[in-house]
Amino acid sequence: MSKDKLIIALDVDSREKALDLVGELAGHVGFFKVGMELFYATGIGIVQEIVAAGAQVFLDLKLHDIPNTVGKAARVLVRSGASIINVHASGGSAMMRAAGTAAREEAHRLGIPAPLVVAVTVLTSIDRQAYQHEMGFTDEIAERVRSWALLTRASGLDGVVCSPQEIKLVRDACGSDFKIITPGIRPAGAQLDDQRRVMTPGEAVQAGASHLVVGRPVTEAVDKVAAVIAILAEIKAKY
Repeated sequence: MSKDKLIIALDVDSREKALDLVGELAGHVGFFKVGMELFYATGIGIVQEIVAAGAQVFLDLKLHDIPNTVGKAARVLVRSGASIINVHASGGSAMMRAAGTAAREEAHRLGIPAPLVVAVTVLTSIDRQAYQHEMGFTDEIAERVRSWALLTRASGLDGVVCSPQEIKLVRDACGSDFKIITPGIRPAGAQLDDQRRVMTPGEAVQAGASHLVVGRPVTEAVDKVAAVIAILAEIKAKY
């Protein structure tokens, strides 16, 4: 279903604001993203409340630490009921394997479906200038994303988070079953805000994205439901 491809980012700082958005949009979208701002403001309970309301959660905390710490953190996050959790691919294969193994083991212990565990590649806010001149990489962003996607797959994880511009190369490199979650989605005419490597919803789905993350174009819209319906129509037309 088109709505299962759409993840609405709850980039707010309170339980009340988040649950208001969930209440308004839960019938129209498949997932909500809980990121650092909301999670740090409210704790793990917000994930459990959203799941109890009948929605799925992408818990976007981008774990990045030594393998033992990340594995233990992944076990805790599984208990929230989130359907997707993530780590940074730059943490390396041992860290990614620890996260994936811990998530599967904890889900088995609890008797619940294991969440997808995906890895963040290069943030969509980073452009070539920042990547090479500030961060010191000598290759191209696309090359790094492909390399980290292959490492993610080899480490036993389910997919990656990457910008829309790298969807096709990841899909070609990693196959049809590999999940590709794509932030940096901006409907035609929307402001780019702090995103740099962007694409419209229809373009992203056509390129092979599994899930699209949309935040401000929906959450700051006057008519949020209408904004979601327009995005879903564009997804359906291309899917």
